Amino acid sequence: MRCAWNELIQILPQRLRNDVDRLGKETLQELRLRVGQPPWMVTSEKVIRLPGNVTSEELAYVIHVASRYSPWSAATAAQGYITSTGGHRIGICGTAVVKSGAVTGIRDPVSLCIRVARDVENIAGNAARINGNILILGPPGSGKTTLLRDLIRKKAAVSGPVGVIDEREELFPHTIPFSEQIDVLRGCRKVDGIPMVLRTMGPKIIAVDEITDESDCKALMEAAWCGVNVIATAHATDLNDLRGRPVYRPLIGCELFEHAVILARDKSYCTRRILL
Repeated sequence: MRCAWNELIQILPQRLRNDVDRLGKETLQELRLRVGQPPWMVTSEKVIRLPGNVTSEELAYVIHVASRYSPWSAATAAQGYITSTGGHRIGICGTAVVKSGAVTGIRDPVSLCIRVARDVENIAGNAARINGNILILGPPGSGKTTLLRDLIRKKAAVSGPVGVIDEREELFPHTIPFSEQIDVLRGCRKVDGIPMVLRTMGPKIIAVDEITDESDCKALMEAAWCGVNVIATAHATDLNDLRGRPVYRPLIGCELFEHAVILARDKSYCTRRILL
């Protein structure tokens, strides 16, 4: 298992670094920082409260270092998070900045949720033997990105070139190596990146993380109509949950995906042969 641990430690306030490094290097999943409250380390085994209350200055330090001092230039800031070096996602709560009815960023942050990105190999198992279009489902924190990354590696080894649109730079950040036959387009919206990779890289498979709107669905459908297989993830606990979410209706209507890989919160999964 790989993790850009040093990169994570470097974005933390100095007073937290030793404790986080000592207590969480192998098991830390989330670090929660809330102004006026003790830091919470959420590990795979327990929750650990660290001494001292978090200050607004400490939150500002994390945001600025993680974003390389350009926190609100990141497109994802309007969605309430930024991604630091190593693929660690930092969720931000504060006061929404709204312009023309749309959220453009978050000001005066009061809490952060830092999700630790870990690269685990050889977990795709039965999913790697599936042919056709694959949709990975699971609730937040169930390991969709981690499973997708390993599945991409396995597919590239046996099926040929895989084009990856890594919009949030969490699938294959610069700290995570990827093998031959994988071409990664980082920091590009899926709706723009899918046709770009399709036209220029000649993939057999296109893979994306987190379908979030109907434009993503349309771009995936158009790629499939051009003869490539697609692999994607979506937020849903099961197929019934998926069917009840309006954003996924285009996928359901055209029966794009033939197989579902359904993750549970404990990161176990089952596979189903199904037309949506």
